Amino acid sequence: MLFLRLIRESYLFAMNAIIVNKLRTLLSLLGITIGIFAIITVFTITDSMETTIRSGIESLGDNVLFVQKWPWSFGADYPWWKYMKRPVPKYREMEDLERRCNGAEAMAFTINLSKTVKYESRSISDVQILAVSEDYDKVRTVNVVDGRYITQDESAAGRAVAIIGATVAEDLFPGINPLDKEIKVFDRKLKVIGLMKAEGATSFGPSADNSVIIPVNYARNIMDIEYEGANPMIMVKAKKNVSNDELRAEVTGVLRSIHRLRPAEEEDFSINETSLLTQGFEGLFNGVSIAGWIIGGFSILVGGFGIANIMFVSVKERTSIIGIQKSLGAKNYFILFQFLFEAIILCLIGGIVGLLLIFLGTVLISSLFDMTITLTQGNIILGLSISAIIGLVSGFIPAWVAAKLNPVDAIRSNG
Repeated sequence: MLFLRLIRESYLFAMNAIIVNKLRTLLSLLGITIGIFAIITVFTITDSMETTIRSGIESLGDNVLFVQKWPWSFGADYPWWKYMKRPVPKYREMEDLERRCNGAEAMAFTINLSKTVKYESRSISDVQILAVSEDYDKVRTVNVVDGRYITQDESAAGRAVAIIGATVAEDLFPGINPLDKEIKVFDRKLKVIGLMKAEGATSFGPSADNSVIIPVNYARNIMDIEYEGANPMIMVKAKKNVSNDELRAEVTGVLRSIHRLRPAEEEDFSINETSLLTQGFEGLFNGVSIAGWIIGGFSILVGGFGIANIMFVSVKERTSIIGIQKSLGAKNYFILFQFLFEAIILCLIGGIVGLLLIFLGTVLISSLFDMTITLTQGNIILGLSISAIIGLVSGFIPAWVAAKLNPVDAIRSNG
């Protein structure tokens, strides 16, 4: 009951400070509001970006290795001329890996390039044409919502079949079922056998919505599938009981054997995995978060001094009241907690205003742009916690001064 009484009285005193001294109090709270706004805005944006990016990375598969010519990450002084001389991955190398790798559950060879896709008088440009081997759907998830995936016979024989994305279907077949229709790619006809589920924008690579999947054995009849501009790549998915490190070691050994590399020779291929991307972005997000703390910290520091100033003025104005309270038996801790709670409540009000501005900003940005920014429960708790801590720190000395006042001297004070 005493605790609730303390909070109630402190809340009333805080509200009175805002009502009686509007300008002074609002200017002091502005520092807290700006500081919380700056820090939590940075965290909200980085958290939303991190969620989107991690979702994109996870879609690549956390148990998948990507054999490519170029690495995904390298230092500032990397010998790029060595990478230039490397050969691109080849289809027959994937076949050798399939025979010799015991730790792999599935493998796929892929190439991709942008082309124009046509249907009758309609056309759509810059569509990602993804030519894949038959086990591609076992390495990456292909969400076919209508029709079916490419069969083993169609893949082996290089049939002229295709699976199209949602955007391609909307642009070429408005109001029409695309299944069994014939589209033109490379000026050749392909039969649409499947439609992929709409997935929206992605952080890594083109969206499946704007893509067409075809058998790589069909593509090899009309183009060089080992053309570097088509980004040839071998994807290797690990078995459930095999770690990425174990699979990497096995794939590295087999590829070195295929490329006939001597023990002392450097590898002429790169084995990439999603952890490389995650580590790179973690450093970026940590840097942004530190910048947010620094920018918001200065504002909060200024706001803290403002709150301390308000509390010293409040102590001076209520000195005689403090004397009366103490003469009636109020303990020092009662006076101390009363002023501490008042400082905390004032800071919480400033923090809540800052969080409210952030929430309105997230709603506005999400409605105007094709991106989702969410003020998470964790960031709300963080903002309120920071506000409460600043109130505690900035209000402690004024509260301590008030608690130590001599009741007789305080009553005689004119306030």
